[in-house]
Amino acid sequence: MDIFRYSVKNVEDVAFEFGVDIKSGLSKKEFLQRYKKFGPNKLDLKGVSPINIFLRQFKSPFIYLLFGAMVVAISVGELIDSLMIFIFLMFNTLLGFFQEYTSEKTAQMLNKYILPKIKVLREGKIEWVRAYKLVPGDIIILKAGDKVPADVRLIEQEDLSVDESILTGESVPVLKTTKPLKSIPSSYHEASNLVFSGTYVLKGNAKAIVLFTGRNTVFGRIAKLTVESKKISEFERDISQFSKFILKLVGFVILIVFFANLFINRSDVNVFDLLIFSIALTVSVVPEALPLVITFSLSQGARRLSKKKIIVKRLSAVEDLGSIEVLCSDKTGTLTENKMKIKNIFSNNPEETIWLANLASSFEVEKKIEPFDIALENALSQEQKIKIKNFKKIKEEPFDPKTRENIVLVDDGVNKIFIERGAPEVILPKCHNLNEDNKEKIYRWIKQEGERGYRVLAVGYKKIYNNKKEFDLIALSKAGGLNFSGIISFTDSIKKSAFEVVKNARQLGVKIIILTGDRPEVAGAVAKEIGLIDSPDKVISGEQWKASSEKQKEKYLEEYSVFARVSPEEKFDIIQMLRKRYTVGFLGEGINDAPALKIAGVSLVVDSAADIAREAADIILLRNNLQVVIDGIKEGRKVFANTTKYIKATLSSNFGNFFAIATASLVVNFLPMLPIQILLVNLLTDMPLVAISTDNVDKSELRSPKRYDVKEIIIVSIMLGVVSTIFDFMFFGLFHHISPEVLQTNWFIGSVLTELILIFSIRSRMLFFKSSLPSKFIIILSIIIFILTLTIPFTSMGQEVFRFVPPTMEHLGLIILLVVAYFFSSEFVKFMYYDRIYYSDKKMLNGKNRNN
Repeated sequence: MDIFRYSVKNVEDVAFEFGVDIKSGLSKKEFLQRYKKFGPNKLDLKGVSPINIFLRQFKSPFIYLLFGAMVVAISVGELIDSLMIFIFLMFNTLLGFFQEYTSEKTAQMLNKYILPKIKVLREGKIEWVRAYKLVPGDIIILKAGDKVPADVRLIEQEDLSVDESILTGESVPVLKTTKPLKSIPSSYHEASNLVFSGTYVLKGNAKAIVLFTGRNTVFGRIAKLTVESKKISEFERDISQFSKFILKLVGFVILIVFFANLFINRSDVNVFDLLIFSIALTVSVVPEALPLVITFSLSQGARRLSKKKIIVKRLSAVEDLGSIEVLCSDKTGTLTENKMKIKNIFSNNPEETIWLANLASSFEVEKKIEPFDIALENALSQEQKIKIKNFKKIKEEPFDPKTRENIVLVDDGVNKIFIERGAPEVILPKCHNLNEDNKEKIYRWIKQEGERGYRVLAVGYKKIYNNKKEFDLIALSKAGGLNFSGIISFTDSIKKSAFEVVKNARQLGVKIIILTGDRPEVAGAVAKEIGLIDSPDKVISGEQWKASSEKQKEKYLEEYSVFARVSPEEKFDIIQMLRKRYTVGFLGEGINDAPALKIAGVSLVVDSAADIAREAADIILLRNNLQVVIDGIKEGRKVFANTTKYIKATLSSNFGNFFAIATASLVVNFLPMLPIQILLVNLLTDMPLVAISTDNVDKSELRSPKRYDVKEIIIVSIMLGVVSTIFDFMFFGLFHHISPEVLQTNWFIGSVLTELILIFSIRSRMLFFKSSLPSKFIIILSIIIFILTLTIPFTSMGQEVFRFVPPTMEHLGLIILLVVAYFFSSEFVKFMYYDRIYYSDKKMLNGKNRNN
């Protein structure tokens, strides 16, 4: 491959070929010229085309039924019937197409927020840019956790290892070098001085020159230009299976009705009319708009969340947010500001401790990101800030959550200084100049600072006198022999929003659990101050967790809300155990959080998270604030509530109407409602039902985590379906003896109006006058459909096409009276059911409280 030829070239030759100075990078002018020539650094994956979205609307067994009915109608010369079926078909198809196309556009719009950032050297300055703004010749900086944004040739590297499994399928980390190879490699894993787009930096850091971008990268050439398949939630799968079950059940009943009609009404039955009637009846009972309602609700929720700085990568995650029962998060940056200030120093030479801590920081970087480093730099005088530039970092081991320290070897031109900086319990045992009395005083001071909520950083050092060119920092660290310099305490102010977050989470029935690498004293002090725990001692350490049995761990998860000094493995274990009982949301950001993010029910990251963490996440927060997550949980519960409303409304009314009409067809020797009229009922009632996705939600619906209770949905649907069937028989009893046309017209009007009025009843568990107001879309659409329903029978089209007859005022009065009675009956049945559930739950809760 062409890229492999750069493996045998030295760095200078590669830089010359790409016309770039390694020390200063490209100029702004050169960047713009190359950006114009090569375009943005992206694969230009084509989204789903409008034609594919349109054709996708026809992939449904319900649509096949309509097509079958249309073909049968055409074959026997019923052109009007076939035309109307076609119109209904196209209307539903266009409605679905419009919503899915809008959702696709929304997803594309949101994608701009989730593009990774990368450090790039231009005109001698390091700056952050979006990865799509890279061009060949750019000099970039890579660190642990980064997703490599382009194909690059390494210039400098320190202990760099890369995960290339996306290309090779091998999960073993690949160690990298900057040296030119002796021969051109034949495979990716042999190209040890090249790093490829789409791979991940697991360890170390590096400086590299961009060789290829976008479609010209290795990944770009082998990737299929298709949109990533969408993750389907468990609920969507359940609903799909549920719909298939309904279709089989209805199909079975329809066959019985069809053959029973043939047998009972042998002399009067029209086989063609009966066949079309059976198909139309089947279509009428199936909740065919359910996928549309779910998609519409989720995309609406995603748009509302984007306004609150929450970017949804997976649409079904909007609904999953509402089911969160336990929310796990780090403390730093979410509950605290993550803006460190030096508070106190324990040292015989505080100035030396500050100086050494700065040497162990990213002092060579112009713009620092690490809060500790920023606080330490602010403590330097202007003279020291100039002096530190004379030092050179020879080698570095970046901070590792497992070891809880970072190690550097620096050189000022005369001396080499080995510095370790990290958790006191890691650094102090390696210091040779401390006796037991010293250690006792230090640990007492550390505990005191921790109880105040301060974080601490210990600093130890030793001078290196040999002139070796290669140093093994890990070996030097294990050797110990450090000089204790001091300990610095830092204060990180608690966010004002943290107090509200804890309060709001309790109101929503969500348990917040802190998983932090901080000391137990610090984590406990912060948790106590914001009201999460009642005592700063109610903290479990990672060490305690690891040493405990499975049974004890389960007890800890119930009793504790703060876990301190936890490693990535312990964090993973905690979330894995929580998931056995609860729906777990996890907010992370580092490369070490990626495993936990992958197993969490809902994985969330902040915008500044490591690329590998962002890749594993379902949701990205543009504001590092837990209140944003709480807002998202509310939004998810609204989506849940509205989706459930639709399911209950459509199943109750459709099944009630279905059984009544199917039974009535066996009693009279004509069709109680014509196929075209059944389809019109279906079409008119679908519009306000789809609008349920925009409905307002009662506050009571937001108070606890939500899961789809199929049993409850079926019970409510059956109860209200029975009420619907009873009133349908009333319509039949009142009008069937007059004439077929009168029964068909009046039953049509009654069917539409009862379905409309049911929406206003079933949208809340409370009585109608106590519930929240319906959304304006439901009200407006319901009024329009109400007027249309009453008007159609009086029009020439209604009479000629749909074969209605104008209803008398007396009949309209009876219909309206029955509809009102139906509404109050539904309200009564609903009240009796939910009132019983409420008192049952209350009794159970009181029993639990007495036991406790």
